[in-house]
Amino acid sequence: MEILLEEFYKTDLHVEKYIQRKVFIDDKSYQINGISKSGKSRLVKNYLLSLKKSSYLYINCRDIRIDTDKLNTSLASFCNLNKIDTLVLDNYNPEIKFVNVSQLIITSEIPYDIDVLEHLTLYPLDYEEFLAYEHKYDSSALNHFFQLGGFASMHTVPPDERIVYLQNVLKFALSEIEFDILCLCAKFMSQKLSAFTLYERLKLTRKISKDKLYASFALLAEKKYIHLLPKYNHARATKKVYLCDTSLKSALSIEKNFAKLFENMVYLELLKSSTECYYEEGVDFYLPESDEIILCKPFVDERRLFKKLESIEAFLFTYGITKITVITMNKEGNISHPLSSVDIIPFDIWALGD
Repeated sequence: MEILLEEFYKTDLHVEKYIQRKVFIDDKSYQINGISKSGKSRLVKNYLLSLKKSSYLYINCRDIRIDTDKLNTSLASFCNLNKIDTLVLDNYNPEIKFVNVSQLIITSEIPYDIDVLEHLTLYPLDYEEFLAYEHKYDSSALNHFFQLGGFASMHTVPPDERIVYLQNVLKFALSEIEFDILCLCAKFMSQKLSAFTLYERLKLTRKISKDKLYASFALLAEKKYIHLLPKYNHARATKKVYLCDTSLKSALSIEKNFAKLFENMVYLELLKSSTECYYEEGVDFYLPESDEIILCKPFVDERRLFKKLESIEAFLFTYGITKITVITMNKEGNISHPLSSVDIIPFDIWALGD
């Protein structure tokens, strides 16, 4: 094992054209969680390249040459002998024992309960981060965001290969049942979806136990391949399901629904800004901390908007909503309403706002 560790130690890391993320690493010890291709490895490698080469050891735990038992026997002595300050266990295997170093960084899809490590979650690119990959910022940028989504690697994949590329990434990262569940979630994107509904659908095409499906559905949410939005003050109500990235919709389903895709995109921006939100009947997103609701209307007209507001006036009055934000593709303005201010904002302006 010492020979393999020596190889890891001497190997030069390489990160091509790294673009800074909103999440960054300093000299603390970290647990970094995120889905496959969210950028965990690139984030860590970029940080390591700022350090003295002899001071760190980077190990990709997916390397099939690693014998875990032998690694546990050799790692501590190797780090002591070479005065390793920073140890990175990328794609962390929980069977690997931690050793005493100044800084420990692990990455994984699943979060582990490790108190001594600062916790960071890395999502696919949000819209502001995506713009750093664009050669110029104009009206085409938002359309590119719809096409490519938030996976940075998609910028290097030829257009005719992107769908199969994403499918292969997901098949490698997920179990067969998790992949099948994710495909169904793509069909139900931005809609209410329960584990029981999934079970009823999947049992028609494959043999599966209810317990297995429920556990796999929960694991997909824990890994953050899907996100489940609760109804306000109704913890037991069926949650709405959103995909971790809008690009998964076209990769996993042939069904088209731009309004639902747009809603998913808005939700991801709220998620990445750590905004507390819920859904309500007739309300896409309710933000209780700011007494605000968000309506996703990519191609809104004022006549339909007035009717929509009339249908939810009871909610506006009951919860004291003072602000209504209507997010659109390109329409901008505001309208008067007796209960709340109504701002109509294009997605790109809203997403880049404070």
